[in-house]
Amino acid sequence: MYKSLKEECFEANMQLPKLGLVIFTFGNVSAVDREKGVFAIKPSGVPYEFLKAEDIVIMDFDAKVVEGKMRPSSDTKTHALLYKTWNDIGGITHTHSTYAVSWAQAGLDIPIFGTTHADHTHQDIPCATVLSDEMIQGDYEFETGNQIFDCFREKGLSHKEVEMVLLQNHGPFTWGKNAEKSVYNAAVLEEIARMAYLTLQINPATPKIKDTLRMKHFERKHGKNAYYGQGC
Repeated sequence: MYKSLKEECFEANMQLPKLGLVIFTFGNVSAVDREKGVFAIKPSGVPYEFLKAEDIVIMDFDAKVVEGKMRPSSDTKTHALLYKTWNDIGGITHTHSTYAVSWAQAGLDIPIFGTTHADHTHQDIPCATVLSDEMIQGDYEFETGNQIFDCFREKGLSHKEVEMVLLQNHGPFTWGKNAEKSVYNAAVLEEIARMAYLTLQINPATPKIKDTLRMKHFERKHGKNAYYGQGC
């Protein structure tokens, strides 16, 4: 019943080690089927070299197992809450990629310095502040989802325009129209994080990109009159 969804999720997960975004058992990708009201997610603690499509676990939006013999990712409640609240996203990726995690551990937004960043979002990449002790000791993964929502609300951001976030002391989450796009966004985030870090090493006083250039690059790719690429 869920074979194609499991395959989609499996293929997306297998991109993480290929792209150098994870090692060992780190990270996870999920994929949603809105019509059936379920999502597929990587099982917890399974090394990628041993992962099979049939191992993928099917969950509902209340983070309850619908189908699967293995325990789902420990981040499942975060994925479930994001799907339940943002009903236009189709895939979510969580990694522990080096540069993105480094910015998260520093507790800093990633400033928008250049057009590579602006091609994907016209905002700084936000870093959500660390959870309270009560939240950490309570329903941690559920509260991690709320941490993301609070960050976007406080910073006045749209999840449609900024498809990525850093969680302080933790790491990145990205999302997109499907699982493949969420992985793409995770790879883009890691590259943006690396470029920003190197920029500040070369010149710690580097200013952000000027507004006209920032919006030109974003709008030509994502605006109503976008002309980047070959179209449909």
